[in-house]
Amino acid sequence: MAAEKDAPNGDVGAAHGQAEAEAEARPGASRLRGCLRANLLVLLTVAGVVAGVAVGLGARQVPGGLTPTQVLYFSFPGELLLRLLKMIILPLVVCSLVAGAASLDPAALGRLGGWAMLFFLVTTLLASSIGVALAFIVKPGEGAAPPTQVGQASEVLPSKDVADSFLDLIRNIFPSNLVSAAFRSYATTYETIKKNITGEEGVISENVTMQKVLKGGEVEGMNILGLVVFAIVFGIALRKLGAEGEILVKFFNSFNEATMVLVSWIMWYAPLGIMFLVAGKIVEMKDVVALFTSLGKYICCCFVGHAIHGLIVLPAIYFVFTRKNPYRFLWGIFTALATAFGTSSSSATLPLMIKCVEENNGVSKHISRFILPIGATVNMDGAALFQCVAAVFIAQLNNMPLNFIQVITILVTATASSVGAAGIPAGGILTLAIILEAVGLPTNDISLILAVDWLVDRTCTVLNVEGDAFGAGLLQAYTDRTMGRVEAEELVEIKTDAEDGSKRADAQEGSPLIKRGGVPASLVRVNSCEKESVM
Repeated sequence: MAAEKDAPNGDVGAAHGQAEAEAEARPGASRLRGCLRANLLVLLTVAGVVAGVAVGLGARQVPGGLTPTQVLYFSFPGELLLRLLKMIILPLVVCSLVAGAASLDPAALGRLGGWAMLFFLVTTLLASSIGVALAFIVKPGEGAAPPTQVGQASEVLPSKDVADSFLDLIRNIFPSNLVSAAFRSYATTYETIKKNITGEEGVISENVTMQKVLKGGEVEGMNILGLVVFAIVFGIALRKLGAEGEILVKFFNSFNEATMVLVSWIMWYAPLGIMFLVAGKIVEMKDVVALFTSLGKYICCCFVGHAIHGLIVLPAIYFVFTRKNPYRFLWGIFTALATAFGTSSSSATLPLMIKCVEENNGVSKHISRFILPIGATVNMDGAALFQCVAAVFIAQLNNMPLNFIQVITILVTATASSVGAAGIPAGGILTLAIILEAVGLPTNDISLILAVDWLVDRTCTVLNVEGDAFGAGLLQAYTDRTMGRVEAEELVEIKTDAEDGSKRADAQEGSPLIKRGGVPASLVRVNSCEKESVM
């Protein structure tokens, strides 16, 4: 009988031990499921990029290749993603900047804007310096093939004077029509007039003189710089109105929140769209071997420069000022970076970047939705680096040595012209002509750069949006540190007042930390301000 009783007890003990083992294993499995669920969108985006490369290489093996019409149909899901993202840009930029400028104190607005512009200027200069240094070390122009041998005929962009380019930049800051600024911008063009001279005997001499005449006008493309400036100034004006402008501020806040809901829906379509964008570009490539043989050193120079700036320089700056892991920050914005690689447009990536830094990296709304639209317009680290490499590359290609003054001119002009670079695919090419004109290099060789711009421009865009995100993260850390110092000063003042017995009652009545339901009043005030400034 005792043996019979011991047997069930042993079974019970074994079952209890098995249950404990399952209970111990369950938290690990639940953590894994939670991690996969939290990073599902990132994993899907990575899978979309990899699948796009595989599908594109597979489509290139089709006998006879795909016709241009078939390539267009093949890339349609990617085109749809681009259209969705571009649809969101206008309401997102205008509403977020108006609401952000209206919710911030003018002094705080000036401090945030000043620090942001300083960060953008310093990082762009660093990127330009890295590009020039790498170009002189690698010497990509030595041994490169001329444009006609690349197998890709590209139109040569007309050269543009430096003065006219900067005047166009100022004109676009102040658009004459806000409605047309939503889809058109101002650009100076040139018209060459042939003057014929009639001689004394009535003989007409043709092509004697050529005169270049300025002919400015509107061209296709959103004037996002003018919209950004107007939105900020309009938000400051609403702030000055006080109570009269609250209704309009709430309207822009609600509009912005609704826009972000649309962005969250678009994000789940991004992996599929990115897959077909990457696959479509791979299918469109003509002769890959000839392209990389003739311009391999130039492509590698750009890639290495972007990797150094994006994986070493920017994370190092972020770590020095915040003492936080910069690569965890990068993982939080990986979906936006993959979208930037697929779309090749920093403006189209803006909605996803705002969503990522707010939800994954803890950047507050009044910082992300104020700084990131500005960064997408004026911060072009990748474009500046690529333009410097391209300028030195073209100089080496034509056996034209650059002196110290010309190198400094390239650095300064690349930094300044990147401010006006359009946040669209191949936007940096448009400003490359300004740099070449500034140092006296031939602009005809831009056609060689255009042959591989579809590839280099993708890493440029990734670096551009990464710099914007790190700028928002640094400003968040600066704001947290400043707010903590202000709260500490308030606590010191309260403690000093409390030690004075004669003023204890007055201190309690006038204290900024009077508790309301167990919560300090200053924190209630901060939270209410945050709710009011939701964008």
